[in-house]
Amino acid sequence: MQYCCDKKVLFLYKITIMNFEKINFKNAQGYELSGRLELPANRHPHNYAVFAHCFTCSKNFSATKNISRALTTAGYGVLRFDFTGLGDSDGDFADTNFSGNVDDLLAAIDFLETNYKAPTLLIGHSLGGAAVIFASAKASSIKAVATIGAPSDTKHVSHLFGDQINAITENGEATVQLSGRPFKIKEQFLKDINEQHVTNTLKELRKPILIAHSPQDNTVGIKHAEKLYHAAVHPKSFISLDGADHLLMNKTDSKYIGEVIAKWASRYMEEPKEEVLNSKDNVAASLNHEDVFTTQMKAGNHYFTADEPESVGGNNFGPTPFDLLSSGLAACTVMTIQMYARRKEWKVDNVQCHVNYDKQFPINGNLDGVEIDTFTREIKITGDLDEKQLKRILQIADKCPVHKTLHSETQVVTKLMS
Repeated sequence: MQYCCDKKVLFLYKITIMNFEKINFKNAQGYELSGRLELPANRHPHNYAVFAHCFTCSKNFSATKNISRALTTAGYGVLRFDFTGLGDSDGDFADTNFSGNVDDLLAAIDFLETNYKAPTLLIGHSLGGAAVIFASAKASSIKAVATIGAPSDTKHVSHLFGDQINAITENGEATVQLSGRPFKIKEQFLKDINEQHVTNTLKELRKPILIAHSPQDNTVGIKHAEKLYHAAVHPKSFISLDGADHLLMNKTDSKYIGEVIAKWASRYMEEPKEEVLNSKDNVAASLNHEDVFTTQMKAGNHYFTADEPESVGGNNFGPTPFDLLSSGLAACTVMTIQMYARRKEWKVDNVQCHVNYDKQFPINGNLDGVEIDTFTREIKITGDLDEKQLKRILQIADKCPVHKTLHSETQVVTKLMS
């Protein structure tokens, strides 16, 4: 049985996992590339990263999104974008090549440096992994590189073209099927990938690198990871993605490697130290001038952030003070109801309490015509209770300690600390 009290209330639910911005920037050829910049939901990014997707994939490929979101959760701002001629980016894929992908990456790095902050981490999947090795050698801001299922030689890609290789060389171009979709490949693409030397570039790269590869990868064999690892200089790391396929179609695999990369890269990144709010008191708050409304909070042994919405100048990194006050009433209500139900041995599977704070005219018909602080509370009970028991539950809700505090005469004693 489910039951709600009959007070009218408006509920606004907002679930924020991350912030994102749709962006566009131009590459060296003047084509406009489409990207998505994902940002942490509860803080400013401590570092920025650029993600290079796999061959013929896009910024919206599932593995790309999962890896990016794992990094965002760890505090990174992550730019993922479509290479020229793919996804929402301008240009013709048939006119592109591997060198063009590297140039697109450099354009993405320049965009972040100009409009946000220079990226410090490059991540590449499959052929994108080879591309980030070349790009990192040309970008001074990059402090660490991570590859996932990357080939040790870009000419490896040509095996995907199968029996169309001869047609490409004889006719200058041919249409090949890749991941179930047709792509036009020109001869200049074959020449370009044969001219690239990933391992030679890696030997000269003096930057930390993480090489992730699956032993079961049937598209780019594990031997490629071995060659990359031997070519790289220390500090270098290897992570086995045991059981994963090349495209990381299992969400668990892509989320895992995203979390691993974030943790591994933290050793090489400059991350601002989080100030711990030390206080002997149960609840404390600390706010720096430059943070405007973003406030560091301590409640008991728990730390979190309070803030205001962007509409009033905040960053929306945490609940507002009145959200926190309403949260106290909601939490106390469900605790009190469940405690009472256990004592009475009533079967209550779940209690929900939704609270909305605003200003309303008093329901007692006060003639002053002045709106007062109003907490509108709606309670939802899931359990095997009759109408008499439900009515008693509502009476008990009004007896929760926070409710009683809000209705009692209170005082706030304020003094300066030395």
